[in-house]
Amino acid sequence: MKCKTFAERRYASGLTSALLAAGLLGVATETQAAEAAAKAGSVEELVVTGVRGQPRTVTDSPTPIDVLSSAELEHTGRAGAFQSLQTLVPSFNLPARAGGGTSTVIATGGLRGLNPDQTLVLVNGKRRHKTALINSVSSLYNGSVPADLDLIPTSAIGRIEVLRDGAAAQYGSDAIAGVINIILKDTVGGSVSATYGQNIDKGDGQLLQVIGNYGFKVGEQGFLNLSFTTKDQALSNRAIAVAPNIQIYPKLVPSGLPDPRELTVDRVVTKNYGVLPQNGVNLGYNGHYDLDGGVELYSFGTYSHRVSDLPFTFRAPNNVNTLPQVYPEGFRPDLVIKENDFEFAVGARGKLGGWDWDLSSTYGRDDADENTAQSINASLGPTSPTTFHVGELISSEWVNSLDFTRTLNLASGGDLALAAGVQHRRETYEVRAGDPASYAAGTYVIPAGQPFAGQRPATGAQATPGFQPADASSSSRNNYAAYVEADYSPTKKLFLGVAGRYEDYDDSSGSTVVGKVTGRYELTDWLAFRAAVSTGFRAPGLAQQHYAASSSQFRLVNNVLNLLLIKTLPVGSPEAVALGAKPLKPEKSKNYSFGVTVTPTSNFNLTVDAYQIDVDGRIAITSTLTGTAVSKILIANGLSGDLSAQYYTNAIDTRTQGVDVVGTYRQDLERFGTLRLTAGYNYNKTEITHIIPNPSQLTALGPTFVLFDRMSQGFLTEAFPRDKIALGANWSWNKLNVNLRETRYGKYTILQNTPSNDRTFGAEWLTDLEVAYKVTDAVTVAVGANNLFNVYPDANGIFNATTGSGQYPGTSPIGFTGGAYYARLQWDF
Repeated sequence: MKCKTFAERRYASGLTSALLAAGLLGVATETQAAEAAAKAGSVEELVVTGVRGQPRTVTDSPTPIDVLSSAELEHTGRAGAFQSLQTLVPSFNLPARAGGGTSTVIATGGLRGLNPDQTLVLVNGKRRHKTALINSVSSLYNGSVPADLDLIPTSAIGRIEVLRDGAAAQYGSDAIAGVINIILKDTVGGSVSATYGQNIDKGDGQLLQVIGNYGFKVGEQGFLNLSFTTKDQALSNRAIAVAPNIQIYPKLVPSGLPDPRELTVDRVVTKNYGVLPQNGVNLGYNGHYDLDGGVELYSFGTYSHRVSDLPFTFRAPNNVNTLPQVYPEGFRPDLVIKENDFEFAVGARGKLGGWDWDLSSTYGRDDADENTAQSINASLGPTSPTTFHVGELISSEWVNSLDFTRTLNLASGGDLALAAGVQHRRETYEVRAGDPASYAAGTYVIPAGQPFAGQRPATGAQATPGFQPADASSSSRNNYAAYVEADYSPTKKLFLGVAGRYEDYDDSSGSTVVGKVTGRYELTDWLAFRAAVSTGFRAPGLAQQHYAASSSQFRLVNNVLNLLLIKTLPVGSPEAVALGAKPLKPEKSKNYSFGVTVTPTSNFNLTVDAYQIDVDGRIAITSTLTGTAVSKILIANGLSGDLSAQYYTNAIDTRTQGVDVVGTYRQDLERFGTLRLTAGYNYNKTEITHIIPNPSQLTALGPTFVLFDRMSQGFLTEAFPRDKIALGANWSWNKLNVNLRETRYGKYTILQNTPSNDRTFGAEWLTDLEVAYKVTDAVTVAVGANNLFNVYPDANGIFNATTGSGQYPGTSPIGFTGGAYYARLQWDF
């Protein structure tokens, strides 16, 4: 018997699903799905994430889930999938800049106020590998090591399913807050589009994005879909000129008079206070081939090359580390990170003895090579190199899975869906040292007759000293897992589900057993209740255990905004142990949710879900430990006394409570087209229920040394908007499509260690608008604006007079570069 086509079997077996009424990927093709949805006149959407067996609709799902189509992602005009989620998912938060250093490179966002690495990312239902980079010196999400969605070509995405509920019992480690499942396109035909935009008020931050996708049959039994995305993001800057009384050049020697260059110098000394430059290309494919005998082979993958440019703070000539023989006008160190990232999956699936089986192997790797230019290791004197190889970070994951599912029609009535599987995962993480000059401790002394005579400059390359041989490491571990799941529907009104999972790590993470119970009861044809209780866990990332690096960042110390060189210490290093570090343990969680679904008509649905997430032993980075006492410990362990220090620890227990409200309405306006309205609301509050005692090693240093200070606590509890409202309207009429979004981000507060320095930022409304017109059946032109009215966040009142920057919060959900407009030209074929 001839095997069904991929799309037909996928729909029948529940391995993926059919789509949004707005016109997405469907039972066979996007076009057929759109036609079927239009005929049905319904806004119900089928999902596969969070359930096994037959697909369920969004409102029939026992746990809350969002479905985002490729068309919705495109209409946002955003540069990547993460940026689109920020607009479309009320409980998803993506700050414009989570912090400094590599934190500005990673597309970092979290669900329900939790860290990005507490959300599991899947592609076609398979675990996505993590980035090699780490949020090491950031404010929000500090210490997290997530998967980077911006390394997946947006043109390859058919839809995204966002499960807003703990699912570690079903999918494994990391799924504490939920799951983001990216379903790749399997459509016939293709398109190419180019989008260009720039900021409204300054005309900077230019963005050029070209994307393409093409799908075609391979014989009668196969299919292949190919995709590419290119991105070129230019720098934007919101720094202002420093005041005339700010001394940029040292006074003349020996007269002591001001340098005459002070009168003509460009006093906008900071050039990097905004969105930073980045360019890259993402490639992807998704294919399958049906063999005789009912077996299907499938494969998908992505490859990305990305170059991220991180210009650091201006080093003025009036600085001991700015040697006048090399940089008479000062300099701006520039860290360039070149990433090569790929993931490939191969598998086979079919039927055996009434069971659907799926055997797969997935390998992913991210390689980040770091180099600094326009820098200097001033401790080596004027002969120092000005370019340095900082080092290299490499992360990989190899996942092998065997899954079985079966649906039974019981003689007593009802359906029973059974699932079981086993999985092996091997993770590796490697830190490679930089070149010796990047971290060398030279003995150069400023000579007589120059400013700062007799002083010794700081050691290591400015801004980003290289990874030292002692920092270099190569680590790996294996994980073995097994799960079972049973979903029982005794009647059409009642659904009950139970899942359990056992995982064992061969490192210090050990083993664990987690479970989940779900239920849904349909009180009437249009009203239902649903609930879930689950336990979860997240093993500490290898990067969190072994990462070691230094980076220059501003920190408020004793009410003064200082530029500190901060060293992240591996938890097992002697210097970290001397400061109180202990081996990391897995985070453990309990997740409770209760919701109501309302579907009074075929074209309207509403879901309301309340939740509570308790996380014990949450991994966080310590306060920035700085001062003479810390310097002595670092020097005793062979490090520079100019450094400040931090390390990762299981510091806190937290409780997050909130509610999600999502509504969708679709109306056929007959000769005036169709209208789709969406509304979403999220309220989210996190509190710290326990902080571990200060280690005796820190207490011995003095009362000012605190493991997890007030500012660090605030970045977990107060620095996110307490609530968020997302409203959308999409009107399609003949050749015209208009997409309007209104998003309100609630107020938030940035705490400091001194309460008088706290800053609260008010709520802001953002308006996004796109108008698209089909010039021909094949050509579409669109113009739009994100943040149409050029809204900025409140100024924070803390201003760095020597750099002309820092007037806006870097953690703002709306950014601080104002609005942007864009135009897009698309060709469908």
